Amino acid sequence: MAERTREPALGPAILAEDLLLVLFQPESPARDTGVVVGESTLSDVLAGAVLADLGLGRQVRMLPGGGGSTMVEAVAHRPPTDDILRSAWDYLAAGPKGFQAALAAIGPALRGVLLDRLVERGDIRRSSRTALGLVPVEVLEDGGTGRRAELLSAVRSVLVEGVEPQPRLAALAALLSGSGTLPQFGPGIPWTASVIARAKRIEQENGGAEAAAEAIARTVASAIDSTGMAAATAVPKQQSHGPSGSAG
Repeated sequence: MAERTREPALGPAILAEDLLLVLFQPESPARDTGVVVGESTLSDVLAGAVLADLGLGRQVRMLPGGGGSTMVEAVAHRPPTDDILRSAWDYLAAGPKGFQAALAAIGPALRGVLLDRLVERGDIRRSSRTALGLVPVEVLEDGGTGRRAELLSAVRSVLVEGVEPQPRLAALAALLSGSGTLPQFGPGIPWTASVIARAKRIEQENGGAEAAAEAIARTVASAIDSTGMAAATAVPKQQSHGPSGSAG
């Protein structure tokens, strides 16, 4: 009897998939439906993860724009093979775009297609039910693959234990920090002064050979901060002058 196997239709997970999986909170108070934290900034942050991935592949680069703004453009003749990354690269290949314009153009459609991928990989299980017998409600549950736990452990090693991250992990940590969602990852990643300082340092510093990806992640974080949507990333006043300790 032939062994029943199924070759995955997808290639390796892209950075935006990892980011969305980490932002998924299967053990939230709404555990009967599952939630994705940071919905107010999610479009920009996911778009930033796509651009950062392209930066890792040296398929996009950032340029100075007028008035101190930042532009991003595709590197000619270096299209990515991943469909989501290719769509963003094609958009930028038409000509350099302002960073904010690129985020606005790339981000809105990402949540759905990335969630579909996570479901296909088995990282998230999706079903539906009706609330009050009338309203359809999407139910998201952990798929049991362990990949979300692995990603969180890697982020924790950087932000809590001070491990020096590789560029992809540094970009992920910077995007999480910029999204304003880190206070919701306790107790595994406690919201302490030392964690806040480490996260902000990763947002701001250069990162060696793969600096393009980290620079994009930092620019996304800065762009979100500048709108005031990520005010939660500010150091709490009661923690800014004392020893580190667990939040809540």
